[in-house]
Amino acid sequence: MSPFPYRLVATDLDGTLLRADESVSDRTRDALAAVTAAGAAHIVVTGRAVPWTRHILDDLGYQGIAVCGQGAQVYHAGEHRLLTSLTLDRQLAGLALSKIEAEVGPLAVAASRDGLDGEVLMGPGYRAQEGPLPYVPYEDPAELWSAPLTKLYIQHPALGDDELTRVARETVGGLVDVVMAGPGIVEILPLGLSKATGLSLAARRLGVKAAETIAFGDMPNDIPMFGWAAHGVAMGNAHEELRAVADEVTASNEEDGIAVVLERLLSA
Repeated sequence: MSPFPYRLVATDLDGTLLRADESVSDRTRDALAAVTAAGAAHIVVTGRAVPWTRHILDDLGYQGIAVCGQGAQVYHAGEHRLLTSLTLDRQLAGLALSKIEAEVGPLAVAASRDGLDGEVLMGPGYRAQEGPLPYVPYEDPAELWSAPLTKLYIQHPALGDDELTRVARETVGGLVDVVMAGPGIVEILPLGLSKATGLSLAARRLGVKAAETIAFGDMPNDIPMFGWAAHGVAMGNAHEELRAVADEVTASNEEDGIAVVLERLLSA
């Protein structure tokens, strides 16, 4: 077997490492185990905040560092503690929200609170994703701003995700960042924050460089990570914006796309 050509394998979770039922296939687990046995590190880089990520990492037996919350949180899974955490300026977020609503009309809003056990708050009309992830409904808008936040989620009753993202960026791009992270998931983040910033912090802790990194993803929020890593691999189910900047496209998350690439590199 040839040496594995990268020292770091960075994988998104939803639509990438995880299948639709939030499981990781045995084939993909085996491929990642072979990569780590060959001397590379595997790091999860996800838009999910720690409370929505921890149970998946625990199930994987993942003991290393993970990047959560679109780069806002660097989390040590083995020690169950936050190493770094960046919060969203609530005054700027409120201003951005009001500007977007002035442009497109009322939005449904949710928010992710900071911390290891930060709750996800969901306001009236917000369409929650199906599945077991916990959230707390709120009615009083004041509740949204009562504690530090990592990000806001916004939905519009008529605009699609791509259009809402475009309009929001054009309206408030100098105040905050706006990303589309999945179906029905448009997020407002601190200006300058991305998966790339979180991954670069984590890689520095691991003593690994961008030139030694291969990254896997499926959504536009993975574009900065692809720009940072030496090689970006889009899943077969990936958004067209990510496919356009990827170095290669593999099979879908349901077809073990990560394993397909890792097995090829291990045997090359």
